[in-house]
Amino acid sequence: MPMTSILYLGGTGTISAACVRRSVERGHDVTVVNRGSARRELPDAVTVVSADVHDAAALKDALGGREFDAVADFLSFSPTDVATGLRVFEGRTGQYVFISSASAYQKPPARLPITERTPLENPFWQYSRDKIACEELLLAASRDRGLPVTIVRPSHTYDEQMLPTLGRWNDIARMRDGRPVVVHGDGTILWTITHADDFAVAFTGLIGHPGAIDEDFTITGSHAPTWNQIYTWLAEAAGAGEPELVHVASDTIAAIAPDLGPTLLGDKAHSSLFDTAKVQTLVPEFATTITFDEGARRILAHYDANPGARVVDAELDARFDRMIAHARSAG
Repeated sequence: MPMTSILYLGGTGTISAACVRRSVERGHDVTVVNRGSARRELPDAVTVVSADVHDAAALKDALGGREFDAVADFLSFSPTDVATGLRVFEGRTGQYVFISSASAYQKPPARLPITERTPLENPFWQYSRDKIACEELLLAASRDRGLPVTIVRPSHTYDEQMLPTLGRWNDIARMRDGRPVVVHGDGTILWTITHADDFAVAFTGLIGHPGAIDEDFTITGSHAPTWNQIYTWLAEAAGAGEPELVHVASDTIAAIAPDLGPTLLGDKAHSSLFDTAKVQTLVPEFATTITFDEGARRILAHYDANPGARVVDAELDARFDRMIAHARSAG
């Protein structure tokens, strides 16, 4: 396999760090640009450039005249961000890979499984609408100026540092204390949850692939447990026994904790099952190898080994208590 030069905008986040590692393992020449606050350790072979990716002049100055076979943009969340990237990289890369979001797909979905042809429409979450607007800007650049673009849409992707539940460490602390935890809805929603190492197989397989140019791809695993299962596996991994799960309507959670509303109503409150045949056609080795029962064990091992990561948000804990009281009084 010929060496490919890849520039990662980001590179230390939940998904991007796994993609960087796999790119290095595949023998590629990897450069990462971020502001120098790495959230995850980078391989020694990576070239690190410190710059604000949203400052076109600073980014150009930091990179000089370098060109790249592929640019992987994990840090654009608005059309303004994408426009900055285009000013810097148009004409300097053979593939601009934009990381969008599966939350951009129609919510609630009219039918399952979700495919690349499912409409992009999310009236509940501004984050998702911004990602749609980013995609539209890139498609216009592809159509009008020949930008070689690839769009990927991950759903809920995690690693050992990322707890997928509403309360993050609060939920683990509550379960270990024998206290009830809040689960949105009735807990039976099917939720596709993908380990970052599995995602990275598909993502890096698209880098440099001629069939990926001017195409969009859903990248998720095939593992879709219920939320009840997700919380129960975490409780088992935490040694907390059978958890007391209190089911609270997503609308009620959003009313008591408005900051949790968009990600629930715009994503997690709806079953998510995906057809990934399109990406698997180009990357046939892509498959789910890590299911969440194993993922939960890895997460708890990480947090138990890192006391500083075990942070309880007292305000959020109090709001959970109010939600539980509301659910019990309504019952």
